Amino acid sequence: MSRIYFDHSATTPLDPRVLDAMASSLGGAFGNPSSLHREGRVAREAVETARAQVAALVGAEPDEIIFTASGTEADNLALIGAVRASRKPGHIVTSSIEHAAILETCRSLASTGTKITHLPVDHDGLVGPDGLLRALQSNVTIVSVMAANNVVGTLQPIEELAYLTKLHGVLFHTDAVQAGGKIPLDVNQFHVDLLSLSAHKLHGPKGVGALYVRKGVQLSPMIHGGGQERGLRSATENVAGIVGFGAAAAIAKAELAQEAVRLARFRDRIASELSKSLPDSYIFGHPVHRLPGHFSFGLSGQEREVGKLLAVLDSQGVAVSAGSACSANHAGQPSNVLLAMGYDAEQARGLIRVSLGRFNTEQEVDRFLRILVSSAGQLKNAIPERAISPTVEAPALA
Repeated sequence: MSRIYFDHSATTPLDPRVLDAMASSLGGAFGNPSSLHREGRVAREAVETARAQVAALVGAEPDEIIFTASGTEADNLALIGAVRASRKPGHIVTSSIEHAAILETCRSLASTGTKITHLPVDHDGLVGPDGLLRALQSNVTIVSVMAANNVVGTLQPIEELAYLTKLHGVLFHTDAVQAGGKIPLDVNQFHVDLLSLSAHKLHGPKGVGALYVRKGVQLSPMIHGGGQERGLRSATENVAGIVGFGAAAAIAKAELAQEAVRLARFRDRIASELSKSLPDSYIFGHPVHRLPGHFSFGLSGQEREVGKLLAVLDSQGVAVSAGSACSANHAGQPSNVLLAMGYDAEQARGLIRVSLGRFNTEQEVDRFLRILVSSAGQLKNAIPERAISPTVEAPALA
């Protein structure tokens, strides 16, 4: 029986249509896009077509898109580039539940004198405007708040946060790696200056990302060389990867509305069944403002058994995760995201993340639920009764 892949927040399988576009590029656009001969012009045209496709996904102009090697690099370029361009030690305001690509970049900048303010979040993982307004009373270089959280799926009120930031004349960046291609994004409606994307999160290839840079925003490059990508990211472009990114962005934009409805229906089906069949389950993240295909939950009293449960699921052909794939080297440690949201250390070890994607089916959801309920029940029966903690109350998923 085929495996069930429910870990799309970690990475997504390549869409066959994207593979076809990349294959054509590998054969027909092998030239260096900076070369002036015909082969170079063909490669340049392929890159610029993809740039327009990625720009369209977020409502940007093509010349506002800078291709990078990853979403992580895009995040680094946004923060480091903004601080260096200010020619001051700088002050970054970010949330306490950002991806490591933001938090570790901030940690590095802090070691060289940049001030870092981490905004608190509520129990649903939302950043409040009041905390942001207090932080903006001091001299701030840039605010960075992610559009969608990679661990619990909560969607931030980016439009409101960015608007308040712009009123204070401060740059606003959002890490939209998890949100790109899953929810509507419009850089002008959201008032953002910088926005990060990654191809492999929307059924494109690994090894290519992008940073939207609003016209007039000044950044200093991190990589120096031949001056490609408006001088912000020197290096010969990864033509096939960029073409794949463009194809993935175009597909995501065309299918976003219907796909969001379909995945939300699957997500809600999982939530409904768990509330009936596993009454000790509780939900992490906002009950309404969340990614359509993202569902994170815990099992009261079984938090320490998550590793065993995931192993059992894997052995039965189901791939889900215990949180961010980027935190795999810290397995067993409490999730910093859940701790910031107010969960205790025990609960913060017990997260199970289910993230659905384009090629998942209703039959897979049904089969997953049968396997999950059976496996969780067997593990619970094996736990001594004194080790089971009280049920945690959490809101139902709407």
